[in-house]
Amino acid sequence: MTLSVESKIHQVNGISENERDLAKAYLQGAVYCWCKNRKDEWFSLRDLVGGDNYQWSRTPLMPIYIKHEGVAEDAVKEAGKDTGWLLMRVLNDDQRTFESKKEGMVKHYRWVD
Repeated sequence: MTLSVESKIHQVNGISENERDLAKAYLQGAVYCWCKNRKDEWFSLRDLVGGDNYQWSRTPLMPIYIKHEGVAEDAVKEAGKDTGWLLMRVLNDDQRTFESKKEGMVKHYRWVD
């Protein structure tokens, strides 16, 4: 994917390459579902895996939370940051084009058809 707004994408460390690949595949599926069902609508990470989908146990995102649990003051917040970096990587590697914008501290994306 090509983001219309240039942004540096950080590497997510502290989980295995396999865990990282599974998390990215999980996020890619969520992006595909969003684009199919809510075409032309902006989305953020919290739209995909927050809110009603906040429960990450038994998902490939759980190792990201576990790496911060008991270490970070706010493991949920830190896991969200890491997952946001993975989402940016997923979108960057996608064949489609997405545009991005930032509202407050939240990054939003939209598929450019």
